[in-house]
Amino acid sequence: MKTIILVRHAKSSWKNGSLDDFDRPLNKRGKMNAPFMGEKLQERRIMPDLILSSPAKRARKTAVAVAKAIGYPKKKIIFDEKIYHASAWYLFEMVRALDDDYETIMLFGHNPGFNDFADILLKKNPVDNIPTTGVYCIRFNVDRWENVRDGKGESVFFDYPRQYQDE
Repeated sequence: MKTIILVRHAKSSWKNGSLDDFDRPLNKRGKMNAPFMGEKLQERRIMPDLILSSPAKRARKTAVAVAKAIGYPKKKIIFDEKIYHASAWYLFEMVRALDDDYETIMLFGHNPGFNDFADILLKKNPVDNIPTTGVYCIRFNVDRWENVRDGKGESVFFDYPRQYQDE
């Protein structure tokens, strides 16, 4: 089995209009939601073999907060500039080229690429939008990443902060 966990970056701040998109930080809600979703992943006993992230500030901060919450070493996170603004098909080919020693990977990045990627992976994607700090887990019944095929993924869970607002 191969498992992909897509995590969209937490809510970012638009306060400073002079900042480049790449440098936008997390806002107050994003700073709370990233570790909170990490705790929810820890409750599910999620521990990826590999975390890959966009190096954009909001994605990087989200990845670090989630990694800390689940006990994944920060120094092992790989920041790949190609994930920033990556197309769904780029993400698909990147995943298919991964080392087969990795069973579960976690990707931190951005929409619309992540939404489109989920659409490719699942024959029928029940999710219209992966919201900020949304976590979408998709599993494939294959032993090699190169055997991941479009439309052959199975939705395992979809989680996001607003599901817990009443708690």
